[in-house]
Amino acid sequence: MSVSRRHVLGGAVGLAAVASLPAHAQTVSSIAMLVPAAPGGGWDQTARNMQQVLLASGIAPQMQITNQGGAGGTIGLANFLNNQRGRADAMMTTGLVMMGAILTNKTPVNLSMTTPLARLTGEYQVLVTPSRSRYQTLGDFVAGMRANPGAMAIAGGSAGGTDHVTAGLLAKAIGVDPTRINYVAHAGGGEAQAALLGNHVAGGISGWGEFQAQVQAGRLRALAIFSPVRLEGIPVATAIEQGVNLEVPNWRGVVAAPGITPQQRQALLNTIDAMVKSAQWKEVLTKNNWTDLYLAGDAFTKYIEEENVRMTEVLKSIGLVN
Repeated sequence: MSVSRRHVLGGAVGLAAVASLPAHAQTVSSIAMLVPAAPGGGWDQTARNMQQVLLASGIAPQMQITNQGGAGGTIGLANFLNNQRGRADAMMTTGLVMMGAILTNKTPVNLSMTTPLARLTGEYQVLVTPSRSRYQTLGDFVAGMRANPGAMAIAGGSAGGTDHVTAGLLAKAIGVDPTRINYVAHAGGGEAQAALLGNHVAGGISGWGEFQAQVQAGRLRALAIFSPVRLEGIPVATAIEQGVNLEVPNWRGVVAAPGITPQQRQALLNTIDAMVKSAQWKEVLTKNNWTDLYLAGDAFTKYIEEENVRMTEVLKSIGLVN
């Protein structure tokens, strides 16, 4: 990595984006990004949109992306830790899914071994039911779970993933023993939607993007979104305003390699900060319907620690972690 003071490339747009940095701020001119998943998923989309914005704005004119999937991102994480130590231009995308995979797979590596940089975006989890379900409101669904949680089959993604965790957190929030929930894991969103549309399950949990088309077509009913406030463009009431105090963002972010210096970390942080403040990044958020969850530096490090505690507790409560 070469470090340049307010590196400028890309014309007037790039000048505006980088000139907004403080005079002392350094940014990086190149990034080697590891995506610990196959192309096409959320982490890959995050990296490729970052690449487009950093190149177009001139903030970081060189960025190489490498994909290495498997085991919820933990294979890529192990590779990143083992092979990139001390490399000041290395980054890796990560998120809540990886935290769950680390715990359920009992991997010897974890995110605390990286150098956390920033949480960038997220998609809040949504609870839906089939349109012809007798559970018309979140209150109806909660009452059903309290009365007989085993009879309330909830469809979602893989066991131990974000959807499963959300189901466990929902149970805890309403006073139901999480070990009694009936979570039906599916390999992909299409299978979970088929179970919902066929009225084979009581409800389903995933991100809004997974359900949006079916909700808008009237085939599914969105009962609640697990966000702190209602979100623009998503016409769904929050669980909080309906009396269930629960927030679950499926967040995505980036970390740096272990063993870098504070100055090298700061240059990476300056680069990300310039990116998220650019007009191009705001367009990316709007285009992808991503929620801006920017949290950087030490605050993000603390957030990872707190999320790990919460994830450990809920995965233990649903029997996936000892």
